[in-house]
Amino acid sequence: MNLVDFLWTLLVIFFMVIYFMIMFRVIIDVFRRDDLNGWGKAGWLILLLFLPLLTLLVYTIVQGKGMAQRDMAQYQEMRSAQDTYIRDVAGPADPTAQIKQAHDLLQSGAISQDEYDSIKTKALAG
Repeated sequence: MNLVDFLWTLLVIFFMVIYFMIMFRVIIDVFRRDDLNGWGKAGWLILLLFLPLLTLLVYTIVQGKGMAQRDMAQYQEMRSAQDTYIRDVAGPADPTAQIKQAHDLLQSGAISQDEYDSIKTKALAG
């Protein structure tokens, strides 16, 4: 095997990987679409099976903008869920709520007076 054969093989493998990435991306998008019924999804998948390259090109050209919009909507949903989770885990940002929560812990004996004073100072500081 000489250098030209190696480079040609490398190029072929590169385009095969790209082809399969696009193929799986389109299949995932077909199943994620809400505007298609089962027959529409089956139709796209049958076309992908029998005319893969042509179907990939047509789907990407026709549905490219929709694919991007669905990606952005999914990203925004994930970001919103992550932000909500972080807010829930971080606890209340309101200093009065933090002090009240610390006071309740102090009354139950879960924390000491020094810990309560420390929490109160941190809540009032910032």
